[in-house]
Amino acid sequence: MNEMSARRLTGGAGIAAAVALIVEVPLYFIYSGPPPDANVLARLLIGIVALAFLLVFVTAFRELVKRVNPEYEWVGSLAFTAGLVYTTVTLVSSGLEAGAVIAADHPIDPTIEVSGTYILYGSISRLMLAFFLSALGFAVSRTNMLPRWTSRSAYVLAGINLAFVPSLFFGNTPAHFYAANGWGTTALMGAILSYWLLALGISTYRSAKTAVSASASEPASATRY
Repeated sequence: MNEMSARRLTGGAGIAAAVALIVEVPLYFIYSGPPPDANVLARLLIGIVALAFLLVFVTAFRELVKRVNPEYEWVGSLAFTAGLVYTTVTLVSSGLEAGAVIAADHPIDPTIEVSGTYILYGSISRLMLAFFLSALGFAVSRTNMLPRWTSRSAYVLAGINLAFVPSLFFGNTPAHFYAANGWGTTALMGAILSYWLLALGISTYRSAKTAVSASASEPASATRY
């Protein structure tokens, strides 16, 4: 895979993951009480698709860092590993929620009923995302492979995610902003991530044109000397 292909794959996967997440998040706020099974399963399915694209994104990002500057391949690998762990943890959480909803003989709110997902969606996911975003920001700032705002915003989001790690000490009421499964810890952070990922994906995909222009000018420059 060359640099242009890596940029396009990274950007395209980021855009696809972001769009799926943007569609998923509002489904959590349609019902005030226990939502019908169809709502829960639909949002979980959309989330699973988003995570599949996110897995492609982190894999392609590692390859992109390697193509742009092999010296920082280790940072790309760190971002990939943290992203992989985050994806795995969230997929496990989705599986636990779906299983509980399918098995129940009445509508339940899995964000409350499935206690095993409290810190999987919350503190653990926030910490893994902080590692991922920090590594991504460092890789971008060192290689200059994307606009400066991408690395700076990644650092800011990493700090915000870290601020939510202690939320596991503040109960399990989803209506509370800062709780183990609170809307700030889970839904809000998911929404912010989705829009940031959308902007990053678009920027990365568009940067493929720059890579094409640079590669096209190299032979011309080489013939001058």
